[in-house]
Amino acid sequence: MAPLVQRGTWTEPHVDGALPGPCSTELLDRQQRWESNARTYSRHLPIALAEGSGSFVEDVDGNVFIDFLTGAGVLSLGHNHPELVRAVTTQLGLLTHGLDFPTPAKDAFIEAQLSMLPAPMRDRVKMHFCGPTGANAVEAAIKLCKIATGRGDIVSFQGGFHGSTHATLSLSGLLAQKRNVPNSMPGVHFFPYSSCARCPVGLAPDTCATNCVEYLERSLNDSNGGVPLPAAVLLEMVQGEGGIVPARADFVRRVRELTRELDIPLVVDEVQTGCGRTGTWFAFEQYGIEPDVIVASKALSGIGTPIAVIIYDAKLDTWAPGAHIGTFRGNQLAFAAGTEAVRIVRRDDILGNVRRRGEQIADRLTALLVNPWVHEVRGRGLMWGIELADPTTGQPASAFAAEVQSRALRSGLIVELGGRDDCVVRIMPPLNVEADVVDTACSILVDAVEAGHP
Repeated sequence: MAPLVQRGTWTEPHVDGALPGPCSTELLDRQQRWESNARTYSRHLPIALAEGSGSFVEDVDGNVFIDFLTGAGVLSLGHNHPELVRAVTTQLGLLTHGLDFPTPAKDAFIEAQLSMLPAPMRDRVKMHFCGPTGANAVEAAIKLCKIATGRGDIVSFQGGFHGSTHATLSLSGLLAQKRNVPNSMPGVHFFPYSSCARCPVGLAPDTCATNCVEYLERSLNDSNGGVPLPAAVLLEMVQGEGGIVPARADFVRRVRELTRELDIPLVVDEVQTGCGRTGTWFAFEQYGIEPDVIVASKALSGIGTPIAVIIYDAKLDTWAPGAHIGTFRGNQLAFAAGTEAVRIVRRDDILGNVRRRGEQIADRLTALLVNPWVHEVRGRGLMWGIELADPTTGQPASAFAAEVQSRALRSGLIVELGGRDDCVVRIMPPLNVEADVVDTACSILVDAVEAGHP
C-alpha cells in the first residue's frame, strides 16, 4: 500500500489517478466477497479509508479527500480531534463498560448535556440511556410515550427518516426500504411536512399558508377524522435523510400548540440535527418551542464512539425498571469524549463557527440557483442540500446527483445523496471546519454541478 501522509499535515485534497485505486479495489473486492449486500456508502463512494485528521481523510492509495460526510454526522469535531482522543485514551485505562451503574464519567456527561439545554428545561427533565444507536433511541421514545399515555398510535411525517429497525422503518416515509418487510408496526399515521419546494398539498410556494399543518389540526380535532388520539407526534426540525428540508417556523409552532392542546407528547428527532449541527445545540431552539422528548445520538461523543439518549419531561417517567434496556448503554468512552466535546464547543465558540461557515456555504451555493437543473439550495448551520431536478418535467434528477457526487469524489470531496430518489447532494462538514476548507469544498461542488447533467 502507498505510504500515508503524516497525520495533521493535510491542507487540501489530492487525488492521483482513477478511483478506486489499486489498493482500494483490492479491499472493495474483499468487502463484496464477505460483507452483507446491505452495505451502501462504498457503493457510491468507492474508496477504502486508511486514516483521518480534522476535515480530511486519506484512502489506502494515498489519495486525500475533504470529508463532508463525517461518518454520517457523528464526527462533529472532525477525525481524531486530539483532545477527544486524549479523553478516550485516559478513560480506556479506567473503565470502558458500565451497564447502567452510575460512574464519574457518566455523571459528568449527564451534567454536561443538561447544561446545554435551554434553562427552563433543565430542572424538569430526565435522561434515559438507550442502545447505542439513534434508531434505538427513537424506539425508546415511542415506547415511553405509549406507556405514559396508554395510547398506541403515532403521528409521523412524510419525508421523515427515523432508522432502519422494524419499528423505526414503520415510522419513516421512505417506501423503498419497507417494500420487502411485511407486517410493519401498526398504528402509524403519516401527515404532510412543510416541504415547500415540493408542496405536499400541491400549492404554489407563493400561496402557502402552511396548509400541511392545517390538515393535521383538522384530522386530530375531527371526531370523524379516522385518527385516534396518538401517543406521540414524531417530528424532525430539519429532515436530513429526507433531503435537508428545514421545517417552516409556523409549521413547528402550530404542531407544538396542537400537541399541547390535545395533551400529546411531542418527540423531536434530533439524531442528525443535535449537538450543534444547525448552529444551536438542538435545532428546536431556533423554533421557540420546548418538546416533551428529545432523541439524540450521532454526535453526542463528538468522535464517533456510539451513544444514544432520550431527554424527556419527568412527568412521562412512568415506565418500570427494565422497560427499555441495552447491554451497551454504558459506554464510558463515549461519556468521556462527550463531556470533553461540550467543553470544546464552549471554549472554541463552535456554535458560532457553525453559523459563520453556514453563511459562507449559503453565499457560495446559492449562486447555483441560476442553473436550471438546480431546483433548490437549502440548509441550516452545517447541513446543506442541493436538490437537482429536470427543468422541463420537474422530476428528480437522480442520475445527475449521482454524477455530481462522483465528480466531487474525483476532485477530492466526499459528499452524500439523499431526499426524493436521491436527487439531493448533501454536505455535513465537521462543526469546527475552517473557512478555507469550506471555500475549497464549495468550489469543487460548484464545479461538479456546473459541469452539466449527464
